[in-house]
Amino acid sequence: MNKAELVANMATKSGLTKKDAEAALNAFMKSVEEALVSEEKVQLVGFGTFEVRQRAARQGRNPRDPKQVIEIPASKAPVFKAGKGLKEIVNK
Repeated sequence: MNKAELVANMATKSGLTKKDAEAALNAFMKSVEEALVSEEKVQLVGFGTFEVRQRAARQGRNPRDPKQVIEIPASKAPVFKAGKGLKEIVNK
């Protein structure tokens, strides 16, 4: 499902227009982005949790030249952890 299909599905289920559903989806995505940038956790009980995790610096290998060791810098990665309710629905 792409964004346009999701917007159409949201509009159908909520009774909103596609324009309003897209505005709601964009507002949700922007809110989650802003929270993650400020390293806050976004928790939707029954659905899941969005958070930022730190990745430590490490050494890796160059895939084109496996003998060459490269330094991979530390970074932050956004992650989503599915909640219990979502896991149960998916595993039915």
